[in-house]
Amino acid sequence: MAAPRRSVGKPIADRLPCNTTSFQKKSRSKLVSIPGTRPSVQNGQLIVSTGVTSLDYVIGGGLAVGTLLLIEEDRYDSYSRMLLKYFLAEGVVCGHELYVASALDHPNDILQELPAPILDDIASPKTMEEQTKSCDPENQDGMKIAWRYQHLPKVQTALASSSRFGHYYDVSKTMDPEICQAARCHGFYLPEHSTAVTSAPTATGQSPMPEAYSSLLNNLQEVIHREGFDGSVPQTKSRNILRIGLHSLGSALWGDDLCCRENPRHGHALTTFLYGLRSMLRSSLSVAVVTVPSHLIQNRALMGNITRLCDTAIALESFRGSERETNPLYKDYHGLLDVRQVPYLNCLVCDLPDNKDLAFKLKRKQFTIERLHLPPDLSETVSRVSRGELTGTAMVGSSGCGSGTAGNKHLDF
Repeated sequence: MAAPRRSVGKPIADRLPCNTTSFQKKSRSKLVSIPGTRPSVQNGQLIVSTGVTSLDYVIGGGLAVGTLLLIEEDRYDSYSRMLLKYFLAEGVVCGHELYVASALDHPNDILQELPAPILDDIASPKTMEEQTKSCDPENQDGMKIAWRYQHLPKVQTALASSSRFGHYYDVSKTMDPEICQAARCHGFYLPEHSTAVTSAPTATGQSPMPEAYSSLLNNLQEVIHREGFDGSVPQTKSRNILRIGLHSLGSALWGDDLCCRENPRHGHALTTFLYGLRSMLRSSLSVAVVTVPSHLIQNRALMGNITRLCDTAIALESFRGSERETNPLYKDYHGLLDVRQVPYLNCLVCDLPDNKDLAFKLKRKQFTIERLHLPPDLSETVSRVSRGELTGTAMVGSSGCGSGTAGNKHLDF
């Protein structure tokens, strides 16, 4: 076999152009540019904000598009309902389309209760930094603390990211009706759709889902397909995100006996619905938030299956009506927050919060999540107060001259 001819003349380096190289820069895949979204720092997934910046920080930066967030309701469904309103309000401000489903309140009534956005920089991270600086003992000359607390590590209770994502809202005010009317919203009110669609029975003669769940799933699939969120319709306009808010699934209002019996007749109804919902979310530009009254579900194994079928799961435990409401340990908080599950997206490990002791509080205008930070040496403080009360009663009950001074001169090392 003849050897290949070699070109005679200039060297190879001289024959190649000056700007030619054997190394080529790998081009990154273009992400969809949609208002109100950004790529995640951890996994590059397109994420949206929940409307609560501290909650975004806890779950890894935000909600990934195509995923499902489960909120286990508190006992009186006050704070879980508020988080759902934050999620919908963020969609209105960002120009996203909304889908609201409820069996108790009409979707229009829920939209009228959305918190008003704070459009200026009242609650910006700069203000938070100024608050932390004002609380720093090094920056205050007149503020002194006890010598035994000077070398303790500082606890940063506020949860905030270095880059601002999302908006801030004032819960003491409702959103302007003109802003709500400008948003495009799709509603599902169960009493209006109770006889719309029936699910096909199985071989055993029972439907895999109650009529309410099948109607909701079919209606949601129709909206996603009609509006082109699944990519079936050619995009003649800019792409958008569909925010789905489903309130209090699993309750008796949806025709589900999951909260009424330990061995419910529709034991797999909600899990079947969530399985179908996740399949629609994975193939569309949509993100969903579902609230479930977990405290009413007696079968904890079924509740575990419901949690595992969701991508992200958090639980709210309110102090209202419990002994912790009057406990001095929790006087600065209104409840506890537990991160049950965080998704694994494009990675082998998930970004968990560094501190799992989380609590939430409802301020005059904002709902915030902070690290649970107990006051230092509370037992000593309580014991001193109790000793002072005992000393006061001893002074009233005794008639000796030195009884009052003996109580005040008690040395505590």
